[in-house]
Formats: sequence, C-alpha cells, structure tokens
Amino acid sequence: MKVKLLSALNDANVDALAASSQRQLGISISAIAGELDSNVPLNLCLILDKSGSMSGTAINTVKQAVERLLDQLKPGDRISVVTFDDSAQVLIPNQVIENRDRLKAQIASQLEADGGTAIAEGLRLGIKELTKEIVGTVSHAFLLTDGHGQSALRIWKWEFGTDDNKRCLELALLAANANLTINTLGFGNSWNQDLLEQIADVGGGTLAYIERPEQAVDEFSRLFRRIQSVGLTNAYLLFSLMPNVRLAELKPIAQVSPDVIELPVQQEADGRFAVRVGDLMKDVQRMILTNLYIGQLPEGKQAIANLQIRYDDPAVNKQGLLSPIVPVEVNVVKAYQPVVDSQVQQSILALAKYRQTQMAEAKLQQGDRLGAATMMQTAAKTALQMGDTNAATVLQTSATRLQAGEDLSESDRKKTRIASKTILQDS
Repeated sequence: MKVKLLSALNDANVDALAASSQRQLGISISAIAGELDSNVPLNLCLILDKSGSMSGTAINTVKQAVERLLDQLKPGDRISVVTFDDSAQVLIPNQVIENRDRLKAQIASQLEADGGTAIAEGLRLGIKELTKEIVGTVSHAFLLTDGHGQSALRIWKWEFGTDDNKRCLELALLAANANLTINTLGFGNSWNQDLLEQIADVGGGTLAYIERPEQAVDEFSRLFRRIQSVGLTNAYLLFSLMPNVRLAELKPIAQVSPDVIELPVQQEADGRFAVRVGDLMKDVQRMILTNLYIGQLPEGKQAIANLQIRYDDPAVNKQGLLSPIVPVEVNVVKAYQPVVDSQVQQSILALAKYRQTQMAEAKLQQGDRLGAATMMQTAAKTALQMGDTNAATVLQTSATRLQAGEDLSESDRKKTRIASKTILQDS
C-alpha cells in the first residue's frame, strides 16, 4: 500500500511586482492499493446508548443495524460491544468474528433500554476494548447516542462531579494519539451536536445523523463501507515552507473532503509543520486546504513548500513510513494573469460554506436572528455555487424560517450542521 500525494494552488501564477500574495494550496491524500495488497482486518467497537429514551422502536432498530453489520464483517475481523446508561458495561469483549448467531443472540437479549446517559464512561470502556488488538488492524469505534452527556454540578466557582462532555473530548484525543478512530452517530433530535461533532473531529472520524429509527441500518452500513476502504492509518501531513512564505495566522489549515474539519497545526523537532489527517482510504481522497502568504519573489519558477506524508501500514505492521517529498512551485511573472484551478476553487467554497454556517449559528446563539438568517442565506448561495443543491435547500430553508421570525427546530439545527460539513447525497 502506498500514498498518493498531489497538490495544486488556486492560482499557480504570482505577480512578480506584488509585495505579498495570498494563495490557497489544495492537497489531495489517499492510499493506493497494489495488486498484492491484502485487506487489513477491522477492529471495530460499537459503543451504544441504551438509556431509557432509547426504548421501543429506537433500541429495536439499533439491534437490527448491529445484526446487519455483524453479517458484513469478514473472517479475521474483530468486534466488541460496549453499552451505557447510568454506567457502562462491556456486552461483548473484543474477539475475532466466529459465531455470528451467538453474538446476535447476545445483542437481542441483553441490549435493553433503561437509565441515564454516561457517554464518557462508555467511550472509556470502548477505547479500552479497542486497545486490546490495535496491531495489524484498522481500529474504529462507532459511538451512538440520542442524548447529552452528564454535566458536573456547579455551585458558584466550584464543580462537583465529572463533566462528561469535557471528559469525552479528552478521551477522543487519547484515542487519536493511540491510532484509534472515533465515529459518532446522533440518534433522533435531542443529542448534543456540538459534542458529537467535536468528538468525531478530534477522534479523526465522521459525524452521522440518524433522524428517524428506520435510517439506522443505512447509516451504520454507510460508515462501515467507509472504514472498509481504509488502507493506511495514523497519517500526518508534514510540510516545510521556504523563506518569504508563511501560514495564515488564523485557522490556516482545514480538511474539506470527505468532511470539513478545522485541523490543528503543530511543529516538529526538525522545524517542519505537522497536521494529523488520520486514516487514508483506498482511492478516496482527503482534501486539505492550506492558506498561505507568499512574499515578493524573483521571476521564474520558485519553490514555496515541500510536502510529505508520514503514515502507518497495518498490513505489514510498519509505523512511521514516509512518502516521497512533493515540492510545491509557483510561476512568478511580471505580466501577471491568473491561472485558476477549478478543484481548489471547489475546496475553497466547501470551507466557506462551513464557516459561514458556523458564523450563522454563533449569531443565533447571540440572539441576532436577522444576522443569522443573512449569513445562513450566504451559506446557501455558496452551496449552490459549488453545485451542492441538497445542502443549499437545507440552508435556505433554515434562513427562510429565521427571516420569518420562527425558531429552528432541533431537527433543523442538526440538518444544517450536517449540510455544512459535507456534500449531501440524494436520499
């Protein structure tokens, strides 16, 4: 398995007379499977909310989704199941898939809804199960909940008890550092969208929304297909910038596909910048957008950066492998004419759609309904400009409701968040 690393600037030409030029660098990263490469076993943990609010149809459809997923696992794959209510329990310890009927019977008889929502404790036990068999596997968790984590009791400046939400984010970061990926699924309309998005972003996974119980099977299957395509893990984008080239100061790097995620940047001991991108899928690209400022340069082709990927290959149990270095160049000209790259422009629009929606949500929280409506409408126009008509419809519907003085329902808010982060597929 090898890395495919490509880059392009939104405008490859730079004006030789300009003191400073801003450019967006699009970086495409994916895994390429060779003819002799074999599939890596999956190490999957299902962390399932079985609180009282999941009773009835909800818990029954989750059981169906889990049973369908068990049928899709291949020989050599591993499964574990953790459930949580007021506390958390290991329902199925980490094991190789063998007797599917026995596992299904355990799920059917023991997955019963009752109690509260101790998300963090469920996440902790799920991570513990996954870490039993990390070597030579692609390790993922599916965290499903329909509610909010337990909050600490705050009296003046003192807190009593554990803040579940804060602990969840700490655990997600711990998981990412251990080369585990956390995917989150919000069930119904009462879950904490900020928390589940942050867990997925920090944990290198994706956020899914199950609005109605009958969608559970399809959402589980969609996420499962995605992790089946993983070829390489624990990937970091490493890059160095030439003198007179710098990163933008505010939010300089983001992933824009398959989901939009603001990515933190850290500096390595050798001075290079490093950005964790997590799993690399076979022939499915991760698109990263980097905001650069380029100082005045002499005429001709000029190098502005070097890119490289550090990654693990679980199929051969090797860590810290390095891809070939890819240089990034600009063409510095006196008779400047822009040379626009359409794919990078699409990435710019995808990030703009997300950030405009974030601004709309912030204005709504501040009580600025008109400002929120205006910004939401701007996001809808951006979605339309990039050809994402489904997202445009969702965003415009929310904008229209705000303009009419209506409140957004919990369903509206969650659809808006999902529409901002990804390209919506036809249902």
